[in-house]
Amino acid sequence: MFSHIMIGTNDLERAKTFYDALLGTLDVPAASVDGHRIFYMTPTGVFSVSQPINGEPATHANGGTIGFAAKTTQQADAWHAAGLAAGGTTCEDPPGVREGQMGKLYLAYLRDPDGNKLCALHRM
Repeated sequence: MFSHIMIGTNDLERAKTFYDALLGTLDVPAASVDGHRIFYMTPTGVFSVSQPINGEPATHANGGTIGFAAKTTQQADAWHAAGLAAGGTTCEDPPGVREGQMGKLYLAYLRDPDGNKLCALHRM
């Protein structure tokens, strides 16, 4: 359904450092840089971070979350730890199991340095 996800940043270098560390825990190669954007290319889609083309400040979506698939609970924990070490901040409950209509999920939430809400999800 989706070809790519792109979010905004006000500091491309900081975003690259953060996402290289964060996505590296999910076996995603470091970003390629294309002027005012960075791209993480995977067989299942593309994640990109861009400085806004219109020159206005980047802002995060209130109520929006971008989810990344984790193969194991350990990988989700490593993702969370790498994000915190690279300048992210924790949000929601601590990483752990949540049960609901979708079954048992292991979730780890954080915000990137620009305030975008992110989640590592492992389906148990």
